[in-house]
Amino acid sequence: MGKESFKLIANNKKAYHDYFIDEKYEAGIELAGTEVKSIRMGKCSVKESFVRIDKGEVYVYGMNISPYEKGNIFNKDPLRVRKLLLHRTEIGKLDAKIAQKGYTLVPLQVYFKGSLVKVEIGLARGKKLYDKRDDIAKKDQKRELERDFKVRNL
Repeated sequence: MGKESFKLIANNKKAYHDYFIDEKYEAGIELAGTEVKSIRMGKCSVKESFVRIDKGEVYVYGMNISPYEKGNIFNKDPLRVRKLLLHRTEIGKLDAKIAQKGYTLVPLQVYFKGSLVKVEIGLARGKKLYDKRDDIAKKDQKRELERDFKVRNL
């Protein structure tokens, strides 16, 4: 199998701040032609979006794909609900995990893998406020160490 190209379109940094990501899954997404063209131009956002499982199918809500400028009548609603494509066994596993208290599904990133649009979704547990503060403190310490190290090596 040849080396496939990977081009990141949208990243959800907020998800890493608000949740502990336990597992990651790669899913295809059902799109209209004008939506794919809009994504190629980088007009996609997953910041406020979330994923739900309904009747054995996975859907992403609140994913914003801006209308394609040259699309006119073929454009779809930018915030419409889109179906994610996963294997039935994966959906079953995710459904069982979500049934546990505190788990949810969040989209982490949207990217092209070859010519296909893929969405990386994460099985996530919510962080408490003190967890977020702890993460920020660790990040600050790391930044300080790197700054000190850089100053010493000059």
